[in-house]
Amino acid sequence: MQRTLERSPRTQAAHGFTLIEVMIVIVILGVLASLIVPRIMGRPDEARVVAARQDIASIAQALKLYKLDNRAYPTGAQGLQALVQRPGTAPVPPNWKPYLERLPNDPWGTPYQYLNPGLHGEVDVMSLGADGRPGGSGFDADLGSWDH
Repeated sequence: MQRTLERSPRTQAAHGFTLIEVMIVIVILGVLASLIVPRIMGRPDEARVVAARQDIASIAQALKLYKLDNRAYPTGAQGLQALVQRPGTAPVPPNWKPYLERLPNDPWGTPYQYLNPGLHGEVDVMSLGADGRPGGSGFDADLGSWDH
């Protein structure tokens, strides 16, 4: 008995994909990408908003400590720099200490804003959002110490 090596039609077809099969896979990948990519792309902006809120909370806490030690918040002219460096302008704080190592910029690279007196509280600390301008919506919206 001699065996012959014959290929069945099934084994011959398993050697490659047809053009239709490749196109179907590409379409499926395109649909998945169009659904997933927008969700992933929004994550950096969400992370920036969270980081800004944490920075604002830290600055607001430092301002409270400043007031506890010196019986008043820094003036609008002294600004947030008074948390890092002893103000030289009146009123000079009698019990000043460094309240922050450095003054951070918001996650979009602009300085945090400080208002004394504030519009929403005794003092306000805020970021103008992604666009760097007052107002806005979504990721361009202002974030402030009144938000927590």
